[in-house]
Amino acid sequence: MTGPEAARREAATEAAAPPGGARSARGQASVLLVGGLMGVLVGALVLGAVARAVGREGEAQRAADLGALAGAKAMYVAYPRLFEPPVFAGRPNPAHLDRSGYDGPFAYRQGKPMRPDVAQAFDRMERAARADGVELLITSAFRSDAEQAALWARHPDPRWVARPGTSLHRYATELDLGPKPAYAWLASNGERFRFVQRYAWEPWHWGYVLNARSTADEGVAPSTGDGLAGRTLPGFVPARFAPLLTRAAQRWNVSAALLAAQLYAESNFNPFATSSAGAQGIAQFMPTTAAALGLADPFDAERAIDAQAHLMRDLLRRFASVPLALAAYNAGPAPVASCGCVPPYPETRGYVARILGLLAAVLQRHFD
Repeated sequence: MTGPEAARREAATEAAAPPGGARSARGQASVLLVGGLMGVLVGALVLGAVARAVGREGEAQRAADLGALAGAKAMYVAYPRLFEPPVFAGRPNPAHLDRSGYDGPFAYRQGKPMRPDVAQAFDRMERAARADGVELLITSAFRSDAEQAALWARHPDPRWVARPGTSLHRYATELDLGPKPAYAWLASNGERFRFVQRYAWEPWHWGYVLNARSTADEGVAPSTGDGLAGRTLPGFVPARFAPLLTRAAQRWNVSAALLAAQLYAESNFNPFATSSAGAQGIAQFMPTTAAALGLADPFDAERAIDAQAHLMRDLLRRFASVPLALAAYNAGPAPVASCGCVPPYPETRGYVARILGLLAAVLQRHFD
């Protein structure tokens, strides 16, 4: 068939059958669509897995936070009972709460119990000592009050054996180490691993000072160690001193609330205060103490607060207790070390009680 009619039929046939190029384009589009859907599905699965992991981590963190708050609140509720007399009218006082030692889980090294974090720190120190050809042996670690009482009965000399209820060994942070050839290595290297020699006359007694049982934040806010140092400032702090306290607290890893309560008790934040005994400045330093800390001018508030935080850091490390560190700040470390207690000086006991009361008030506002 020729002519116009044949041309029309041929054109109609070509129009009815889709060209090969169009079929190819639609096939490619289908592949791309399926690939895109698969990508979306895989992405959704990955995002779902991430979301579940984040959710579990968030739940664990919330549980940890709630546990810390519950522990701190329990401590706050029990805190006043520490000051109740143990005996009333000749009978044991049920309202009295004895300061107990460590009651958490133990880790054992060389058969001796201690806090798990202390054990890990000792492992690091022992490896370093062994690399230097020095052997470290643990002769004593955690001791209960009953064990301390038995030791005291055998050796009732407070210079060498702490009275029951006062030994730092009850906190599971202390290690008695030997042998004698290791003493020099410990003196040179102990602080690298956060262990300090507690007493100059006991070269074998080393205490772990990171996350000590009684840290500067105890009684202020839930914390591990001084993790909140510099973050918690009471409302009674004058605005001009807030940044000075925050910087000093962060530099020396001491609670800003503790430093603030001290300044309130010492001078009521008066940088030019003086006492009849000769104490000077906002932190009430005696000239000899200021000189020992490198503080040339006790009336310079910024440097005095920094020196105060420095001294409190040292006292907290030495005595591992906020009340004992405060007592040493007020009365000097010698009488505190002699009795292992807040010395029976009315001024010192009043000073400690006043600051602890201020800290308790801070905690009450935190929870109320």
